[in-house]
Amino acid sequence: MALKVAEELFHDLDPTAVDRWMVPDYRQHNPTIADGRDGLRAAITTLAALAGGTRFEPVRVIGDGDQVAVVGVYHHLNSPEPLFAFDLYRFEQGRPAEHWDALAPMGTRSASARSGSGLAGPAGDTADTAANRALVVEFAQRVLSEADYSLLSHYVSSETAGTSLAPGTRAVSTPVWWPPHQQAAGTGHDPVYKVVHKVVAEGDLVLLQSEGELGVPVAIWDLFRVADGAIVEHWDIINPVPTDAAHTNGLF
Repeated sequence: MALKVAEELFHDLDPTAVDRWMVPDYRQHNPTIADGRDGLRAAITTLAALAGGTRFEPVRVIGDGDQVAVVGVYHHLNSPEPLFAFDLYRFEQGRPAEHWDALAPMGTRSASARSGSGLAGPAGDTADTAANRALVVEFAQRVLSEADYSLLSHYVSSETAGTSLAPGTRAVSTPVWWPPHQQAAGTGHDPVYKVVHKVVAEGDLVLLQSEGELGVPVAIWDLFRVADGAIVEHWDIINPVPTDAAHTNGLF
């Protein structure tokens, strides 16, 4: 359902899909789109009028209870280059009731020369979902929130861990993809994690949506791939929290 909605809205640019799929009291957390069905319908109509149109290329879907994350690439979405994106939907009785998202230019700038690569394909062993979720949540608390980088080797595979950062986000350090323990968080180079608001996990993938600071308030989306009890791959997007949002729902 999430894929169908994304295709009809952002590939076909069909504003009638809003009333067909979204619940009547639909809530929108993209700060540039007005809340409710009317705001989304207006945004789709505006996109449809742009020269060249918009094309959405889904890469991966992560389903977790009533939450579904669609990882994909937007083409010609008010940007000269493709945008790597996380779209998160909350469902009620099989229909989208709430939406959050994060976008960043694909480009070619990442420490590993990857970007959104490596995500295509079915979920890994879904029997490990609970363990993988627990590992990443603990990592987020002990390493990200508490900035204790001495614990990296406990959670991250030093042999296989790599970064597939969406360009325009933070750079990474060696020997692994997270800042070394001697670098203090909050220096302007690495974000300070305050609150993890959402966790979406399926199989080997775990997506976190967090609130933090990087000189300014930011929304941080981290997607981790876990294998054999260790984090082996990572993608992320960091978006500033705007002060001129179209509504007051906020980003979280």
